[in-house]
Amino acid sequence: MSQKLKEKSLSPEVQAAAVGTRVAPGTVELADLDARVGRAIHAAAEKKSIDPTILDLRGVSSFTDFFVIVTGANRRQVQAISDEVVEQLKRHGSPAARVEGYQNAEWVLIDYGDFVVHVFDDKARRFYDLERLWREARRRDLSPDDLTQLSSLRAE
Repeated sequence: MSQKLKEKSLSPEVQAAAVGTRVAPGTVELADLDARVGRAIHAAAEKKSIDPTILDLRGVSSFTDFFVIVTGANRRQVQAISDEVVEQLKRHGSPAARVEGYQNAEWVLIDYGDFVVHVFDDKARRFYDLERLWREARRRDLSPDDLTQLSSLRAE
């Protein structure tokens, strides 16, 4: 098999077509986000999370709509970010369905049903690389301006 043909066959578009799923090109629009997703991102940002990313899994996955992925600098920060997300959403009427990995704090998963928050330490985020695993999803790496815009959307 030629190298070009092999590379093409490994592309997300070809793989998605083979299994009958849709590839969602482009980036996630902030206006498309549920207020709870915005609140989770804001809560993580308040605890100085690093490299916030949103993956839009609608049309790609049947178990959830969005992944919110953030990194903490160390175990204590991963737990603090997780605590803040859980507390703020609970305070606004959205308790987490499940929290996993809190004690170890390498990868804390907070499940809200239609979205999942992943709080990683740096080593685990690079190892599991959810952005690569779900590369067919629309993606947005959030900038400081995006965080400001999300805060203003929440205030409306």
